[in-house]
Amino acid sequence: MCGIAGILNLKNLPIKNLSSHLRVMNELIVHRGPDGEGFWTNTKKSVGFAHRRLKIIDLSTGNQPMSDLFGNTICFNGEIYNYKELRQELSDYPFRTTSDTETILAAYRKWGFDCVNHLRGMFAFALWDESQQTLFCARDRFGIKPLYFTEIDGNFYFASEVKALIPFLPEIDTNREALQDYLVFQFCLGTKTLFKDIQELPPAYYLIAKGGERRLSKYWEVFYDLDFDHTPKYFEENLRHLIQESVHLHTRADVPIGGYISGGIDSSIIASIAARYQKEENLPFMGFTGKFSLGPEYDESRYARALSQFRDIPLHEVDISAQDFIDSIEKVIYHLDYPVAGPGSFPQYHVSKLAAKHRKVVLGGQGGDEIFGGYTRYLIAYFEQCIKAAINGSSKNGNFIVTYESIIPNLASLKNYQSLLQEFWKEGLFDSHDKRYYRLINRAPSLQNEIVWSEFGSYAPFQAFQDIFHGKNVGKESYFDSMTHFDFKTLLRGLLQVEDRMSMAHGIESRVPFLDHPLVEFAATMPSNIKFKDGTLKMVLINAMGGELPEAIVDRKDKMGFPVPLNEWLKKDIKEFVYDIFGSSRMKDRPYFNQAEILKSLGNESKFGRKIWGLLSLELWHRQFHDKAASYRKLIKEEKIGVSI
Repeated sequence: MCGIAGILNLKNLPIKNLSSHLRVMNELIVHRGPDGEGFWTNTKKSVGFAHRRLKIIDLSTGNQPMSDLFGNTICFNGEIYNYKELRQELSDYPFRTTSDTETILAAYRKWGFDCVNHLRGMFAFALWDESQQTLFCARDRFGIKPLYFTEIDGNFYFASEVKALIPFLPEIDTNREALQDYLVFQFCLGTKTLFKDIQELPPAYYLIAKGGERRLSKYWEVFYDLDFDHTPKYFEENLRHLIQESVHLHTRADVPIGGYISGGIDSSIIASIAARYQKEENLPFMGFTGKFSLGPEYDESRYARALSQFRDIPLHEVDISAQDFIDSIEKVIYHLDYPVAGPGSFPQYHVSKLAAKHRKVVLGGQGGDEIFGGYTRYLIAYFEQCIKAAINGSSKNGNFIVTYESIIPNLASLKNYQSLLQEFWKEGLFDSHDKRYYRLINRAPSLQNEIVWSEFGSYAPFQAFQDIFHGKNVGKESYFDSMTHFDFKTLLRGLLQVEDRMSMAHGIESRVPFLDHPLVEFAATMPSNIKFKDGTLKMVLINAMGGELPEAIVDRKDKMGFPVPLNEWLKKDIKEFVYDIFGSSRMKDRPYFNQAEILKSLGNESKFGRKIWGLLSLELWHRQFHDKAASYRKLIKEEKIGVSI
């Protein structure tokens, strides 16, 4: 786990001040690799790499950037979990280290660009092939590890985090289409970021830069080719094997590991299996959780303790307060690079801070909700379809419909979502699947007065949504697959940005075993009546892995996903802090924002609403980056290192 950065002149001309620019980039991502740094430039000074290292595998000889004997140099962030198996397959390569980094060089030597299809893990890397004068950049299948890029005056810049690219921008401006995405979904679609002229390399893509040209190529896709020939037992047994295998691979490290334990199904399964494997090898495993001491609605630590006792896992807890929010929220936004997803990044920051005191590697349950269908909105959407099918007399047709009768026992899970149901059914009832799901996830209607919508162009996020929702890799019959697939391709990317940034803010590596491509590909063959039978969220996962968990977690119906009491605190504890931000003169001059309407709405937010969070994140983002643009550019102009931003 590391941070990478680099510069390439697209015409292979020498780059002025290349070495000092690489040092500036590395300084801005120093938190990603507290154990060391490295630099490399080619003889012509037309390309250079910078690297920050967090030592996890091959502690003594895995330094980067790393060059082979054939003119290839790599700068790599991530972990290749099957590197030992690949080393055996590539035994004719003259290995000089025991690192997974060198395995990529060996794989490239044998398979070229296709090497990415042989890698099992999380990765973002840049590889310079001197003989071909080619830059080869690639990102893992799910976007676990980040990679951003921009092109300025004939130079191609890339880095693990946007902040390392900002000093080179002529100006900092907002991508209006990306901002529309954020206001609707709380994440960006495609290659967009909130920064104009900075793009994100999409998951499962690689980028080739050669001869002054760049091209993107997709190397992997998940296909929902549903298997109706096998029994639930078949899916459960194979799923159990794949999850256990993935967790076992994800425990490969030359340092002790731990686990995030939220008290939910996903993180508990991963931690339970990992703890068992570590115990068999006489290795210490440790758990980490966080809570808000405002009652059971905001404190799920009792479930984390239940797993701790069940698997004999030492558990460390952090109590997160309103003062912590005031003290750290600007740091959270800075490390995120730009706002994404909900307020979960704030408690994640503090749990990661706690974990960093004890571990360098922590396993988490990210991906389980999107792969197996764990979000309550899937039940809400299907409930509407059940009513529609019961009225039309089509509830018994096909393999995909959850019947009205069977879903009733699970409707108790919607107890805390009655206001959402009222809003959802206010208009468009029984409309097409894409329109209904878009309405369910669209957050823009709550911002009609707070945002100056006339500032935006003709871009329509709904059309971009439809392209993903109706992807050719997803069968048209299954509403459930269309919903989960959209979230898998979009929301999950945002959550992985949070996962990466909040852990790397404290110099620790977060691993996500559910995001192992053999497991994901197998899960995509499961019909929705296997994953979601009778409207039971993640039913196949619970049936397959319930033995790894205490009954208290298996039977719980109230998982909330680490809710943050932001709107409770807004009544008193952080009221002055937030009002000062939204009432400032700086806020008044922001494009897109209606300051008066925002101030008016501060006391009207619903208990778990995200309006204030989204607006606050945007304002703090402007302060962290837009307002400090000159300070970033100064790093380059004066070639100073370690300047405080």
